[in-house]
Amino acid sequence: MTSIAPPRERLLKAAAELFYAEGSAAVGVERLCKAAGVSKRSMYQLFTTKDEVIAESLRSYGPATVASYFPGPAADMPPRERILHVFARLEEQSGTGPFHGCPFVNTAVELHDPAHEASIVALSFKKCLESYFLEHATALGAPDPSFLAAQLTMLFDGAAVRAVMRAEPLSGLSLRAATNLLNF
Repeated sequence: MTSIAPPRERLLKAAAELFYAEGSAAVGVERLCKAAGVSKRSMYQLFTTKDEVIAESLRSYGPATVASYFPGPAADMPPRERILHVFARLEEQSGTGPFHGCPFVNTAVELHDPAHEASIVALSFKKCLESYFLEHATALGAPDPSFLAAQLTMLFDGAAVRAVMRAEPLSGLSLRAATNLLNF
């Protein structure tokens, strides 16, 4: 027997997919509701505004997005390899058709408002990535782990944007650049 997800879950899943693929400004409420199989009335009973849906979809699907770049907790990898794993995953994803960059950067850039709830949620996930890099840069004994973590985060974001703007895979570019940053 197949169960159908509740309307809230369907809305958030459809929002995460559509907003990532096309941008939140390009997807209207009517289209979102149609994709989710939910009436506009139901959406507005669940969420006050479309902005709330944008923020909540990031909040709901952000953890899986971030985790998809990290090795599993049971992976026996030294800190350097844990950092490089993130860039290896970015390289893999940049070569796929549905790659549209980082959903957190995309959202923040599209909204143009750092005080917007969705921008705040997006920033919190970017901070998770930077904290991950900081933890492993510290374990590596980097002379300035905070600076290295910031550089790695900037490299990740820039590499994702490059792949989207050029509509081509990174072909080892981000992995090589990350390796160079780790040769301190």
